[in-house]
Amino acid sequence: MVDDDRDVREAIGELLETEGFDVVEAANGLEALLQVKRSRPAAVVLDLMMPRLGGLDAIKRIRAFDRAIKIVVVTGSPDPELARQARALGAVAVLAKPLSTPDLFAALRAGTVPPMPTSSTAQAPVPEARRAVAHASPTPEVLVVVAEPQLRVRLGELLTARGHAVRLVGDGAAGVRAIVEKAPHIVLLDVEMPGLSGVGVLPTIVALVPDTKVIMVNERANAELAKRSLAFGAFDCVAKPIDPPHLLQTIDAALAQRRVDLGE
Repeated sequence: MVDDDRDVREAIGELLETEGFDVVEAANGLEALLQVKRSRPAAVVLDLMMPRLGGLDAIKRIRAFDRAIKIVVVTGSPDPELARQARALGAVAVLAKPLSTPDLFAALRAGTVPPMPTSSTAQAPVPEARRAVAHASPTPEVLVVVAEPQLRVRLGELLTARGHAVRLVGDGAAGVRAIVEKAPHIVLLDVEMPGLSGVGVLPTIVALVPDTKVIMVNERANAELAKRSLAFGAFDCVAKPIDPPHLLQTIDAALAQRRVDLGE
């Protein structure tokens, strides 16, 4: 049972236990992968909008690890495209919150798991930007895409002092150009910017440089908007005003996950 909301996680877990299921819990996508590898569950019930490996990416990785594991998505997002992608990746069901328990039990007891999705791009050449990052300097590079000049400069100073190579741009279009020029290890991406917003540019970044980890930077009032971006490939979110130790810890976690993904 995977959900970053502890109350939801425990409530659904208790329901499953009353039906005879043995339940283990995880609070985010990375914890979910660890639990999957440790206990090889028959099924995973997961939210899509989770920090540290969002739902769609988690589905891909779970299916790659063991395609026999059933995946049931339980989400509060009304986005039909999100549901479509989850099903295309192999989820046996996409259920809306508030949850219908009969639907959940029916999905878990369904007899078949969808076959692994095929991709016409599986043998496609690696994008130029992706190749560039694979042979880049070992110094981690962070691209800061933040609209506010003062915050952008402060982030640059903080990250430079930490030993990262840093590039600073102020809007989404400039961020895409910088990524095409050279793929960074990490992107700090402002959720709301004039013109092309962070949420709008995220799919382009994920498509261009799938090995780059994207951390969303959001106003607290936009927390739900930032959280939705987790389902579409962002690694995590940090809220303004920025807490430097938390940001640096999040970047360290993203770099560690990137090393695991690349087998470094």
